[in-house]
Amino acid sequence: MKAPHRPADEAPRLAALHALDILDTAPEERFDRLTRLARGLFDVPIALVSLVDAHRQWFKSRQGLEACETSRDSSFCGHSILGDEIFLVPDASRDERFADNPLVTGEPRIRFYAGCPLRLPCGSKVGTLCLIDRVPRSLGEHELALLRDLAQMAEQELAAVQIATTDEATQLSNRRGFGVLARQALGLCRRLERSASLLYLDLDAFKSINDRFGHAEGDRALKAFALRLRGAVRASDVVGRLGGDEFAVLATDATADGVQRTAERLRRELREYNRAAGRGYDIGFSYGSVAFDPDRHVDIADLLEEADARMYAEKRARQAVREQRHAVAGAALS
Repeated sequence: MKAPHRPADEAPRLAALHALDILDTAPEERFDRLTRLARGLFDVPIALVSLVDAHRQWFKSRQGLEACETSRDSSFCGHSILGDEIFLVPDASRDERFADNPLVTGEPRIRFYAGCPLRLPCGSKVGTLCLIDRVPRSLGEHELALLRDLAQMAEQELAAVQIATTDEATQLSNRRGFGVLARQALGLCRRLERSASLLYLDLDAFKSINDRFGHAEGDRALKAFALRLRGAVRASDVVGRLGGDEFAVLATDATADGVQRTAERLRRELREYNRAAGRGYDIGFSYGSVAFDPDRHVDIADLLEEADARMYAEKRARQAVREQRHAVAGAALS
């Protein structure tokens, strides 16, 4: 096993890392959503945001791995931060630097590794966004570009140069964050000829909750809906609150029928919540879904526009049914 060298700027690099005050902190959604997306888009069992400390690598976010840290001497990320480009190991069992590495001979039995260095504005490389597979593989140029883009987003978070991608009330991506992640996902789907579908959701009668019960109760309803929405979708799906009472889900490797089933599952879960919560109102929603068509949809904005129109058509249809029922009931009483 070949332990990674220390970079020439090791002392200022460690000072910059420690100044972030991020080591040994709790998981954060802004990092976890990136590793979830990376794991799903690249179809790997493990995706990590790794920070290389003096004698260890510590994982600020980890998907598919139980350990929260490993030795720096056995780390692949320690090698990755020595360069400026993505560090690729197609088959670690055939690489003399790693063949007898305990992370290769034992769990997690690494074969493929791709790590993109994470650089702070001062220039120090403090860690990586990395992908790990248990079988040999490689990445094409478009996939390498996507990994760089995701790593750039991780850099922005690490440097605390906030690009305001998280909705404070629900902890989902906000409109801007959803747009960034959705564009990356759609770009990969277009290049790899994978399917994708968008689900656009709008809460029913949300204004009346605020008017009758106050904005604090409205926030409670938003959080309850967001929690159940997150539980109804896959970890790799891009989920966001677009503003007010509007939400969206972009699911890769999914059909319009598939996301419709997701919406119906969410409806069932909300019915159970409404019965149990007894808040004096019911949380409901209307939705529209559309499958990604590369020939018709140039960007995520096109998908959102079409799904939005379908959602409002459904909302109007449901409102018409309710009004008809009320009219029939009124006629029966007269």
